Amino acid sequence: MGAGIAEVVARGALPVVGIEINADALERGRGHLEKSTGRAVKRGKLTPDGQREILDRIELSTDFAALADCDLVIEAVPERIDLKRQVFARLDEVCRADAVLATNTSSLSVTEIAVATNRPTKIVGVHFFNPAPVMKLVEVITTVLAEPAAVAGVADLVTKLGKTPVTVGDRAGFVANRLLFGYLNQATAMLENGHATRDDIDVAMKAGGGLPMGPFTLMDLIGLDTCLGVLDAVYAESRDRRHAPSPLLRELVAAGLLGRKTGRGFHAYDGAPAETVETSAAAPAVAVLGAVPGIEGTADPSAAELVIVAEDAAVPDAVKPGTVIAFLSAGPVADRAVATGRPGDVVGLWFPEAGTPLAEIAVTALTDPAAADRAAALLAALGRTPVRCRDRAGRIVDALRFPYLNDAAHMLGAGYADAASIDAAMTLGCGYPTGPVADLDRLGTARAVTVLDALYDESREPALAPAPILREHATAARPLR
Repeated sequence: MGAGIAEVVARGALPVVGIEINADALERGRGHLEKSTGRAVKRGKLTPDGQREILDRIELSTDFAALADCDLVIEAVPERIDLKRQVFARLDEVCRADAVLATNTSSLSVTEIAVATNRPTKIVGVHFFNPAPVMKLVEVITTVLAEPAAVAGVADLVTKLGKTPVTVGDRAGFVANRLLFGYLNQATAMLENGHATRDDIDVAMKAGGGLPMGPFTLMDLIGLDTCLGVLDAVYAESRDRRHAPSPLLRELVAAGLLGRKTGRGFHAYDGAPAETVETSAAAPAVAVLGAVPGIEGTADPSAAELVIVAEDAAVPDAVKPGTVIAFLSAGPVADRAVATGRPGDVVGLWFPEAGTPLAEIAVTALTDPAAADRAAALLAALGRTPVRCRDRAGRIVDALRFPYLNDAAHMLGAGYADAASIDAAMTLGCGYPTGPVADLDRLGTARAVTVLDALYDESREPALAPAPILREHATAARPLR
């Protein structure tokens, strides 16, 4: 990260001093710089002369005294408050009195770092996202002590470097990590309690949630130790159970299974090819009772392999034994399954997002495993991407998506950040295709309230109760923007 930030600043035609703890670490940093800029040359995004100009602007040293004339110093050491305080104490000694000192912390309190210095008014947070040369977002964190001019100066520099600054207050996790890790932690809890498998959750959030990767793939990429550290820091401040790290995450970290960097985390990275699922080319005989968007019935219910039943429809007596009956519903279907007199043949079915291939299959306590297998195979033959989960409110996608959107609504309602900043944090900082406020307006605040009410009624988890701003806008039938 330190090398990445140095590269970003040097690309902005500014001189940079890079400090490392010892000569070996300094050479590693030099290697990171040469490798990163070298890749840009190979891709034709930088000329060899341009690379040399960037590298020539960066002076590398192990002596803190080399920072004596710097206007701004950005610290990027590991996320340990004791270590950061040691670094800032040393910076206090060697830097000019008017120099601004910034921490690149992703989750720690900037205020706690600031009060350990002799210049708390000139301490700000400047959170770059990894890889710094590529990611456009930079969170600029102000404190109750920071001079407005110091914060504005850092934000202005970030803009001049071609990045997008989002200025927010000193709350653990800031915007992006506070929203992202609540979702990631909930996905881990969903896996841990057996609601759905690792792969089904990952597939669901890609195919139905529109995300670039599933939560477990993402956590492995970030590093599970980093995930645990962020969650610990946010939970220490919020005491919100959504941020209390899952025991499964702690167990993996304790075992040294940290993700890609150790070869195993939630997934194993041993080079083994992924399994492929064979599907029949023959179109199955499907009967649709009522309105089911995106699927047309081609068969009489008495001859169908799969009967899909909308909310307002009933199951005719003519459906033969062994036919899979799928009740279209975002909520539990166990009571309807019992009412059929043949609950072993019944699953729930939900399509959480129009225009996506995902089909969520909800398995009740009475569903015959063979019926669930047939449902998955038949839906795959229809061109859908089936995933399975327990018969619970929200299934997979909505159960993970709407609490995350609710967190964003709470943030917006509290005035911590505006809609544009929240959306920019998640699109530019986390690679989401759309921001949470835009998603709420697209999906509808009324739907958000309905799903969250169902999740809250089932779990009685306070964090799942709809944010007041969502209820207000749902009642008024108005978007959040």
